Amino acid sequence: MPTTMIAVIAFDKISPFHLSIPWVVFGEDRQDAGIPQCKLQYCTIEPGALATSAGFALTGLSDIQGLEQAEIIIVPSWRNPHEPPPEPLLKALRQAGQRGAIIVGLCLGSYVLAAAGLLDGRKATTHWMWTEDLASRYPLVQVKRDVLYVDERQIITSAGVAAGIDCCLHLLRRLYGAEIANRVARRMVVPPHRQGGQAQYIEQPLNKTGTVDRFAILLEWLQTNLDQPHTLDALAERVFMSRRTFTRHFRQATGATVGTWLLHQRLALARRLLETTSASIDLIASQAGFGSGLNLRQQFRKELKTTPSRYRKEFRENTAS
Repeated sequence: MPTTMIAVIAFDKISPFHLSIPWVVFGEDRQDAGIPQCKLQYCTIEPGALATSAGFALTGLSDIQGLEQAEIIIVPSWRNPHEPPPEPLLKALRQAGQRGAIIVGLCLGSYVLAAAGLLDGRKATTHWMWTEDLASRYPLVQVKRDVLYVDERQIITSAGVAAGIDCCLHLLRRLYGAEIANRVARRMVVPPHRQGGQAQYIEQPLNKTGTVDRFAILLEWLQTNLDQPHTLDALAERVFMSRRTFTRHFRQATGATVGTWLLHQRLALARRLLETTSASIDLIASQAGFGSGLNLRQQFRKELKTTPSRYRKEFRENTAS
């Protein structure tokens, strides 16, 4: 597979956690597991050593010219949403956008993309505490207030902190396919796929250990039985709840409705099967729980804006190029 060039923006007083997310997902050497390693370069517009919010300093960073060759540019956060980003950085991001680079804003990094005008007329998100502020200050941005990340193809934004991991895994899935992204997620001991539309946080977390355990067992069972039809009543019965109580608790546990969660899990399985097997579309539809090839094609068009056959063809062309 070709090596992907990724530039990550660093700045004074950056959080080490935010800075490390792109490296852990894209940069670590996992070639022993057949996982491609991207080439990461950390770039800054500020001269000298940079302080971090943890108290230690960063040295040896590249200057802003490192963005010129990057296929992907990640702004992992921003130190203060009320502080305007420097114009040289905004100019470099605009130029990168004009030449077709993918630009990613994680957490408060969305503010930097908005200041550069890259989010005008687009859907975007940021940390839930700042979504109202972002929408107020940048009225041309269609702010999604209750999602983990938003993929607008060339421009991608995520919610706060750990949602940056979900966003980067999503981008890795776009680059190299679901199987590679799942391997990385397993190495990181995180869920392999949290859909972007999932809620950022849960207002009333489950507080009964028995309930949490039952839902964990149920979700694990569902993931190994996606080919079977599932009804709300049957699932509620498995965890000894009424339909209404089960629906409420499922939303609290996963951030999604039962139907939405099942659809995204089935789509993820179908994508893995398309990438790793030569099975027919009808067979994959059956194995992933869509029932028929027609239904699978309809859901691919609706959710992924493509067809299963085209997805398989483009994936194989990309991995062979």
